[in-house]
Amino acid sequence: TNQWFLPAVRGDIPPGCAAHGFVCDGTRILVFGGMVEYGRYSNDLYELQASRWLWKKVKPQAPSNGSPPCPRLGHSFSLYGNKCYLFGGLANESEDSNNNVPRYLNDFYELELQHGSGVVGWSIPVTKGILPSPRESHTAIVYCRKNVGSPKMYIFGGMCGCRLNDLWELDIETMTWSRPETKGTVPLPRSLHTANVIGNKMYVFGGWVPQSTGGEISAPDGEWKCTGSFSYLNLDTTEWIGLISDCQEDKSNLLPGPRAGHCAVAVGTRLYIWSGRDGYRKAWNNQVCCKDLWYLDTERPQAPSQVQLIRATTNSFQLKWDEVPTVEGYLLQLHADSPVPPVAGIPGTGIPETSVLSSQGGCSLHQSPQSLPSIPYPEMKVDHPSQTNNLIPNNVQVAFSSSSKVEGKEKVAAPENKVTQETMKNHADATGFKESNAPSLLPVCTSSAQTSANVGELHDLDKQSVNPDASVSSTVSSAQTMVTQQAVKTESSSTNGAVVKDETSLTTFNSKSEAAETAYVMPSPRVNTGQTNDSHSSRAPQRPPAPVKTRDRRWYDVGIFKNNSAVVSQFYLLPEETMNINSKTEGADVPDYRLLKKQDLFPGTVYRFRVAAINGCGIGPFSKISEFKTCIPGFPGAPSTVKITKSVDCIHLSWEPPASPSGNILEYSAYLAIRSTQLQENPSQLVFMRIYCGLKTSCVVTAAQLSNAHVDYTSRPAIVFRISAKNERGYGPATQVRWLQGKVTVTHS
Repeated sequence: TNQWFLPAVRGDIPPGCAAHGFVCDGTRILVFGGMVEYGRYSNDLYELQASRWLWKKVKPQAPSNGSPPCPRLGHSFSLYGNKCYLFGGLANESEDSNNNVPRYLNDFYELELQHGSGVVGWSIPVTKGILPSPRESHTAIVYCRKNVGSPKMYIFGGMCGCRLNDLWELDIETMTWSRPETKGTVPLPRSLHTANVIGNKMYVFGGWVPQSTGGEISAPDGEWKCTGSFSYLNLDTTEWIGLISDCQEDKSNLLPGPRAGHCAVAVGTRLYIWSGRDGYRKAWNNQVCCKDLWYLDTERPQAPSQVQLIRATTNSFQLKWDEVPTVEGYLLQLHADSPVPPVAGIPGTGIPETSVLSSQGGCSLHQSPQSLPSIPYPEMKVDHPSQTNNLIPNNVQVAFSSSSKVEGKEKVAAPENKVTQETMKNHADATGFKESNAPSLLPVCTSSAQTSANVGELHDLDKQSVNPDASVSSTVSSAQTMVTQQAVKTESSSTNGAVVKDETSLTTFNSKSEAAETAYVMPSPRVNTGQTNDSHSSRAPQRPPAPVKTRDRRWYDVGIFKNNSAVVSQFYLLPEETMNINSKTEGADVPDYRLLKKQDLFPGTVYRFRVAAINGCGIGPFSKISEFKTCIPGFPGAPSTVKITKSVDCIHLSWEPPASPSGNILEYSAYLAIRSTQLQENPSQLVFMRIYCGLKTSCVVTAAQLSNAHVDYTSRPAIVFRISAKNERGYGPATQVRWLQGKVTVTHS
């Protein structure tokens, strides 16, 4: 929402302090030391439980081999695992806070944390090698190379009478200090800068630097200034790369201004920079506090999860996918099995102009609402929103409030709400888009000519009802796509405590690897209830897929979406001269949708979907492919508002009739996914047993039946149910519900 808020904290609220140490461990924050009232230095330790906004003053045990840390400011305080590492800072030798006698420190402490809350105590590790020189206002980060080597702490720069730009490394496992040799241009000596790790890079921004840029370190009483220079150190190769130089001009205010004493935090692959103060020369005494927030996208976003189906109709899909953090939007594409004719003409459709991110890579700086024209910085991109001429199509819903819902035809994105190619963004007064809250139970509909499945999740609740409007996230339950129609007859027997009657039908669902985790369920339209003594499964012959011409196997844009849901009833056709392009690779340019014709979805047609996230660096990789089919008119819709009420020895399932019955409902069927040897051989192939058939909109699932249930682990552990309705034409879509189980121990007999 880009809105600041002031939480109502309680407990042992610490006094205001500056130049303190600060780490974040999950939902708790630890603050150590700093300068408090009347210039007094502190060595107090406070813990904030951010989930409850509760402060607590913590008193760790003193080290067994020395004294606890003395009061200080300007130290570094770094977290790795369950330990914090304190290094250096500035102490006051005088007991009188008004008479400051500075003493630079290079002592090193380790603070062991308790899990969740509290600390154990301080210790003074025995280190090897040469200790870094005393300093304050330096930075320290911890980096561990993936699958190789031990974690390392890197200390850079700081102040010790003059600015420093030396780099030190501590191997945390062996507690050995060293000075790594670096390549590239080392940043200017500095203090009060920030350093953050994203991937294998340490990004260094801002700080106080000597006024002289001749390469020599200024004398202790020399003049110094704030800088807006920006570099990173590749921690695998120890090579410095400059992104913004200290002397680079920025007359249009397109980059964060020079500053020191600011704060920076990495969220995923995005770096946020907030506030600080700016002063050009110490003697001028004209420092200005900054109140702006910027961010830097350092790489393209990761691939989103597979597209999930909330609901299908004869000519539309309601879709969702998991959010990707720190992105500007999503590109949704579909691929149609049915041949789609090329477009000879390219008439305009009069879509309101809205910008989208382009596909160009590298780091990108973002500022809003100011304009950002393209400037050739090394490995960095800054763009002007008005110069990106791509559009959000009119079938994209842009949610402006957390309660907005997708209903009917989608809203048109307003022209002023742009998904742009910018990257380091000033949030000072940006409007931003509010993400809409997904319904708690999102029934995921997957349909065939007669059948489909809605997929949702229900939490394990004692004697409580859960409906689609409660706060439960929706996920697709298993890797089920292009399901084979099969009816498995069984003889009357007892299976792991659950009696399977001879008229009970078991249905298995096969999967294709290209669409794992997404359901496209096609149970047999006629449930086989014939009696048999044959305990082996018999598979219905599969109809070979219809041949699709190569020229027709291509991806079409549905549009750019601001949030992680969409209602799809149309897609954009490619012009005839671009029909030789079979798919859009990651990073490809987004077309101008004003020049493209739109094609409606057809009933009873299979469509494949994929989605890619977009940030300031461009379009990221696409998700795995999901496959859904539009419904055929005349069949009933999926049952809705599924509720589960838990009792001591059973659970009660209830549901509401379909919103569109398309005639009289003759019966409902409820199914339970059960364990089987087939599942052990292929975990992605669920086997369902019918546990209810009748006119009532509720049923009881006994403990004996639940003891035979399969616990699906494709996301969170859950027991899977399916419920479908039947009218004169046959069974319609099934609503699939995942009943979340928490920690489950599964036994096989």
